[in-house]
Amino acid sequence: MADEQEKDLEKFLKNVDEITSLIQDMNSDDPVVQEKAILKTEKRLQVTEEEQDEDGCRTTLNKTTISPPQAPGKNADEMNAEAFLASVEKDAKERAKRRKENKALADALKGKGNEAFVRGDYRTAILYYTEGLEKLKDMKVLYTNRAQAYIKLGDYQKALVDCDWALKSFSFMQCDEKCTKAYFHMGKAHLGLKNYSASRECFQKISEINSQLQTQVKDYLDQVDLREKADLQEKEAQQLLDSGKSTAVTTRHLLGTLSKPGQNPLFYAGGIEILTEMMEDCAERTLFRTHNGFSIISGNEVIRRSFSAAGKDAAEETLCVSVLRLWQAVCRGNEENERQLVIHPSSGRLLPSLLTSKVLPVRQQSLALLLQLAQTKHGRSLVISHLDLTRLLEALVSFLDFSDERATSAMGLLTDLVLEERFQVWFRANLTGVLPALRGVLKRDPKEVNISALSQCVAIMGNLSADAATRRQMSASEEFRDACLSLMARCEEDADFSRDVIYALLGLMMNLCLQSPLVSEVWASEVSRRCMSLLNSQDGGILTRAAGVLSRTLPSSLKIVEEALQAGVVKKMIKFLKAGGQTASRYAAKTLAICTNSFHEAREEVIQLDKKFSVLMALLSSEDEILVANAALCLGNCMEVPQVASSLLKTDILQVLLKLTARDGRERAVPLNAGIALGKLCTAEPRFAAELRELHGFEILNSTVKHIQDS
Repeated sequence: MADEQEKDLEKFLKNVDEITSLIQDMNSDDPVVQEKAILKTEKRLQVTEEEQDEDGCRTTLNKTTISPPQAPGKNADEMNAEAFLASVEKDAKERAKRRKENKALADALKGKGNEAFVRGDYRTAILYYTEGLEKLKDMKVLYTNRAQAYIKLGDYQKALVDCDWALKSFSFMQCDEKCTKAYFHMGKAHLGLKNYSASRECFQKISEINSQLQTQVKDYLDQVDLREKADLQEKEAQQLLDSGKSTAVTTRHLLGTLSKPGQNPLFYAGGIEILTEMMEDCAERTLFRTHNGFSIISGNEVIRRSFSAAGKDAAEETLCVSVLRLWQAVCRGNEENERQLVIHPSSGRLLPSLLTSKVLPVRQQSLALLLQLAQTKHGRSLVISHLDLTRLLEALVSFLDFSDERATSAMGLLTDLVLEERFQVWFRANLTGVLPALRGVLKRDPKEVNISALSQCVAIMGNLSADAATRRQMSASEEFRDACLSLMARCEEDADFSRDVIYALLGLMMNLCLQSPLVSEVWASEVSRRCMSLLNSQDGGILTRAAGVLSRTLPSSLKIVEEALQAGVVKKMIKFLKAGGQTASRYAAKTLAICTNSFHEAREEVIQLDKKFSVLMALLSSEDEILVANAALCLGNCMEVPQVASSLLKTDILQVLLKLTARDGRERAVPLNAGIALGKLCTAEPRFAAELRELHGFEILNSTVKHIQDS
């Protein structure tokens, strides 16, 4: 009896320990730990219920008494434990219900906070995020969002605290994108506090968590380097000022003079010219920034008035040009000054608008300033991020009005920007707005503009049209397509003079013809006729691109193929293949495959021009699989002409095609087209079929067909 009581006591104590542990876990701040505790509680209750069911079915007799037999009851401790567990279960369900309600409230508050953040009302956003955390204190995104708002207000210490809280939630979980978000804001906060090493560690941690973010991390680290460099420059500049260096003292004095309001434009112009002469060294450029030079210039009403595009008098024009020269001087070799200039709220629209000024010196100095900014990746990033790019693009293409190097410089600047991925993303999203400006370029007369700049601008369009989404929008515009043809017609009037424009335009049209199906058969037909005419050119580049465009327009219509055949396209393509050249040969082989696939006359012409198929057979040994596939397709088409297969009995065509049929490569078209050609060869000439049987070729063909079907 004592042993049973001792066992009951041990069981009760064990129950108490387990229940205590469950209660602690259910009160945890970690939702994952809470969930596990609830599951364990439910499992324990289920086991208890099963034990009660079993005990309820058992009865025992007490032979030592004359009392009626009774089922054994549970002791008080066990009853208390079970009642407590039932209470825990009820409490857990209530907690889960409250948590669900609080989650909904917190999400709603987060949404309101995000709306306030977008409006720039960061203090209100913080209030909403804070209220949301009162509803659900373990909602990580509220911490990171509030940290971001604190950073906007310059309250970096509070931002760090929120980032710490957000990261604590990941102690029992693997880091994800929300974790990287916390490290990002922590890095920005440390950067604001000039804790450069700590900032780098945070950004590097992001790269360790997600290697796909290495490009972004590099950009963040570059920002840290630049800010640290600027901080060092400011300390050195202040030391020189404190030591009494004359140019440093003069810089400070001139800025004080220029801060006087309401003076004559020439007063400011004279002071700015002297100040520009002072900007020879890094120290003076840095002092310009630290002594509010940008604010003094941008906040002066007289100077702002001089920026107006219309109604300038001579004094205002002089002042405007002086400011542009000053900006070039203070930004030369100083990344932080570049940043301060470009991020100013007025710069986004001001700098592009000055490029279209009616005052020629203003246009020239504005272009010079932007060219200087675009010399570095940092400067290009600033331009793309903060300037009005639609206005900038329109302004740059307007420089095609000039016939001198100004047009070339403007197109060089546009080329530098286009090479940046962020510009390409912007262009794709805003193409509708800039398409009129691009059409305007295509409508220009090559004889009336800088021909080099025009060809460069068309080449830029060609590069941008390599993107599928951009190409789709361009090709969908009838006006844009027609403008391409109109420019081609004007260029053909003097093909030698307009050679570079024709070459660039063919590149653009090649990309437009990748759109399948082509939007307009009429347009494709006219393009094909133009390209057939260009096949008479003596320029290798023009010939290659014209053949490339043809290879993409011919599949759109049998009528276009028929017109090309009548114009002698087969003879020209065979000539291309005999001359060699991988790119031209690829286009020529595709064109011949298209023509022979549709017209018997094309097959006969190929047979006549390529005796014993020496040219096509040579292509089958190429490493270019697309070239091989089209050559095999063309050969197969020609096998349909009577007596052709018999003329090849003494050649190794069967062995070559069989080898290609068994070839394992990336292009499935190679074994497929070779197999089709082999089948047509054996059908046309039974002796080839007998030879194929001896080489176990039918087994190879069956295996190839099965492999293609399965893949």
